[in-house]
Amino acid sequence: MYLQYFGLNEPPFAITPDPAFVYLSAAHRDALAHLLYGVGQGGAGGFVQLTGEVGTGKTTLCRCLLEQVPAECHVALVLNPLMTPNELLATICEELEVDTTGMVGSNKLMVDALNAYLLEQHAQGRRVVVVIDEAQNLSPEALEQVRLLTNLETAKHKLLQMVLLGQPELRALLQRQDLRQLAQRITARYHLAPLQQQETAAYVLHRMKVAGALRNPFSRSALRALHRRSGGVPRLINIIADRALAAAYAREAAQVSAPMVNQAADEVQPSEARIHSRRWPTVAAAAAAFLAAGLAWFGAGWWGSQDTSPSSVTERAAGDSAVAAADRNEGPGTVAPAQVVAAGRPPAERVETEAAAEGAAAAGPQTAGPAAAVDPVVADDPTAALGEVDPGWLDRQHQSAWQTVAGLWQEADAGRAIQAACDGVRRTGFACILDQGNWSRIRQLGLPVVLVLRGEKTRLLVFRGFTDGALLVGGSEAGERVAREAVEQFWLGEYYVAWPQAPDWPTDIQRGESGAAVDIVMEMASYADPAWSGSGVFDEHFEAWLVAYQRRNGLKADGIIGPHTLMYLMAPTIVQPRLLIELAEGG
Repeated sequence: MYLQYFGLNEPPFAITPDPAFVYLSAAHRDALAHLLYGVGQGGAGGFVQLTGEVGTGKTTLCRCLLEQVPAECHVALVLNPLMTPNELLATICEELEVDTTGMVGSNKLMVDALNAYLLEQHAQGRRVVVVIDEAQNLSPEALEQVRLLTNLETAKHKLLQMVLLGQPELRALLQRQDLRQLAQRITARYHLAPLQQQETAAYVLHRMKVAGALRNPFSRSALRALHRRSGGVPRLINIIADRALAAAYAREAAQVSAPMVNQAADEVQPSEARIHSRRWPTVAAAAAAFLAAGLAWFGAGWWGSQDTSPSSVTERAAGDSAVAAADRNEGPGTVAPAQVVAAGRPPAERVETEAAAEGAAAAGPQTAGPAAAVDPVVADDPTAALGEVDPGWLDRQHQSAWQTVAGLWQEADAGRAIQAACDGVRRTGFACILDQGNWSRIRQLGLPVVLVLRGEKTRLLVFRGFTDGALLVGGSEAGERVAREAVEQFWLGEYYVAWPQAPDWPTDIQRGESGAAVDIVMEMASYADPAWSGSGVFDEHFEAWLVAYQRRNGLKADGIIGPHTLMYLMAPTIVQPRLLIELAEGG
């Protein structure tokens, strides 16, 4: 539809894994190197594991692998592993062209035939590799069958190399106690993260050039919006960028703008809450350390009559967790809860921060009420439209938004770190999600948020509470009031929530796990529901409680503590910052 308009020879953002359009970021190159290692001599006889979120390019890398395997390698590709151990074994034999006539009903006969084939290939100097895509769908029984195949060997050499490609759930699956023998045989692991902001821009430019474009129609702000809304996931980049190009064509615009990208993203993801951290990526269960600074603001209800200053709470939490670790006799290889809390965010892990723009004041602690609030926005007309407000004031609010959030968390120099977390950068010392909801949803959360206002350009506005029939916003110490109607003209329900978090806090915590992170969320659960008494193990009883809690709070009821669930569990325990809610506010 838009090909001729933009001078393209073919669609640049098709979601099929076309090798001609492959863009290898630094992470993709590293991942491909791991896969090539797996089919080479260096990884013979073990497992190679590649994981990544949906749409990050695992299948595309698999295609690249198949094109680059050495001539002496025979590769069997299993695309749908959702089968029984017997069916999986039969599929591998079929892919390797092993004759199993009359043997399909017997695992022993098929293994014997496969062993004879592998010995023959080894005698001819050839290597055999089995690549299993979507490996997170393998049952534990099928994985055990796969492990047993790697026992086929000569006196000096393993005869079969396995490569497992899958979503992050594969990492959690391989941490099961009954699969520890397989986990010990993994010789190379790699987790494929989404693209960073600069990589997203390079990805778009690469695909446009391959498609024949003589210029880049995406503005810089559009590329930033595309990265933010897609989370750096290539498949989502393709879908949103394709819609945005169609929108520019329909409007006869020479350039794709950020509003076009946002509109396209709204069409693609109308109600999806997008995670930004690791997206919230995405760091999986192998990450080893835990929430730190967020505990520093836990509420007085949590600690009773004890001192609730950030330093004292942190030290006390560290000590309590250390005792718990000692009681469990955790070995030296375990990250102790004392490290979790007391170590906080090591300087080496923190993103360098810069001072706020000149004239933007860092926000201090919230006041108990609106009496001292300055009111340059609402003035005498509480229904004034936001578009009539001084644009310079709006721009200053936007420019200082992240620094304001840093001030609210009493981390005055962390504005850049928070912004980076909300842009999808990992290990900044903060976590951030981009959520979707309404005023009631934000009130339920009880924390300040950063509203995303859509108009001729996108602006960020720190929302701090409801006061005197208006909204309390901005970065001055007492905040500034603005009419709700004014904000609602440009607010479509999107908002960022950010909080301090240790760089290695696991992205997902789920059934079967134990340790310091589980201890902390159990304490949070006890605070949220005094009737709950945790055992220190994420078992089926806690999973059932968690699913019920998620349903009550309008969260995805999956029984997994991801960023959204963690945020809602943690929010009631935070003393500062809190969302100001005046009793006179009625909506």
